[in-house]
Formats: sequence, structure tokens, C-alpha cells
Amino acid sequence: MSDKTKKIVIFDDDEDILSICSYILEEQGWEVHTFTDCNDIAEKVAGVSPDVILMDNWIPDAGGIIATQTLKKEDTLKNIPVVYFSANSDIQLLADHAGAETYLAKPFDLEELERVINSVLIQS
Repeated sequence: MSDKTKKIVIFDDDEDILSICSYILEEQGWEVHTFTDCNDIAEKVAGVSPDVILMDNWIPDAGGIIATQTLKKEDTLKNIPVVYFSANSDIQLLADHAGAETYLAKPFDLEELERVINSVLIQS
């Protein structure tokens, strides 16, 4: 375990998902920041400077695709890996369209959550 705490930002308007993910990830030593909307997303992300971002497709107000594209246009933020997550059957297309590094289909189990997050960490 490195001395630098890994930070993750989760964008989801579902409080249950936020609390479950936060609990699981904090148990693994992550510093978790959650937001229930993606307004002023560049400022929110820059304020945390996370190692990974989890992005829900249906996040208010603009939605996950626009939110992710906004981040990918920012030179200082575009290299932060985004994990797109959604219950939509077209999640792979949505994630590709958004420019996310990978995706996680809802409902997901905790092993999947860990695997996907760790897979983007290795790449970064």
C-alpha cells in the first residue's frame, strides 16, 4: 500500500449505490467523494483530483455522456480514468460515446467493482 491514499469520485443520484460503493471502497483504503449531480463537473473533479471516476449514465443535470466528455476536454482532467456505469443494455456504446476508459453494468457485484477499478488503475 503506497503512502498516497487513492481517491475516487462517484457521480450517481442513487444514494443507496453511493453508500454501498463508499462503504466497500473505504474498507479498501480509498478516500471516497460522492456527488449526486454533475453540474460544474470540472470544478468538482479538479477540487478532489481523484485517481478514478465512477460515472452514472443518468446523472442530473446533463447526464453522464456530456459530463464525461466535458472532463475529457480538460487538459488537466482528461487523463483521469472514467468508469461508466449504468443499467442500460447499450452500456458499452454509451461508454464509448462518452469517452470513458471502461464500463460497469448495473447491477454489479463487488468483485466486479473492484476488478474494474483496479484495471484502470494499472493502466494509469
